Amino acid sequence: MTRERILVVDDEEDLLELVNYNLTKEGYRVQCVSTGEAALAAARENLPDLVVLDLLLPSIDGLEICRLLKADSRTSHIPVLMLTAKSEESDVVTGLELGADDYMTKPFSPRVLLARIRSLLRRVKSKDSADNQGTIQVREVVIHPGRHEVLLSGQPVELTYTEFRLLHFLARKPGWAFTRAQIVDAVKGEDYPVTERSVDVQVAGLRKKMGEFGQYIETVRGVGYRFRE
Repeated sequence: MTRERILVVDDEEDLLELVNYNLTKEGYRVQCVSTGEAALAAARENLPDLVVLDLLLPSIDGLEICRLLKADSRTSHIPVLMLTAKSEESDVVTGLELGADDYMTKPFSPRVLLARIRSLLRRVKSKDSADNQGTIQVREVVIHPGRHEVLLSGQPVELTYTEFRLLHFLARKPGWAFTRAQIVDAVKGEDYPVTERSVDVQVAGLRKKMGEFGQYIETVRGVGYRFRE
């Protein structure tokens, strides 16, 4: 029986009870909270293996909670599954850029939620070994996977969780061209609900943060992107 710890954050009491019941029945250790402040405190005090996070919360919304969790070195590794009534593409893209690892909309099937949680936990475990491999250096760009750190000519640059994964994926094989679909599969997993357009948005944001070094991420017309050799 599984013993992973799941933190569920939602201000709907009925939904919390439903999710708690189904996750507990599957053997997960579940902690439920209804506010953003309680979510941040719970995640930092007793690190969960995964967070199920509602987008619309009082006081601090789910996007801000996701940003704060991914910006904190103690909690940045924790996968976040966003659970929300919103389904606009802009919300999906925003969640991606802030580091959300999966996205589901209400109403939902508890069985589907369980399947997505199991898939996400497996995916994160399988990526841990890849993320902890040695440092990558391509000219002036240095990537430290274990420390989740990027240096450009010795100067650190602050990236979101997803931007870091995207850069790390491309830089591992300089000169190789990858399609947008391959990038999504590598960065988020092949069952992640994201459009190819959101990959372009992430690349544009990454290039902007990298400044003059953004030119190393080249657009391959009709294919996708590559990191220049």
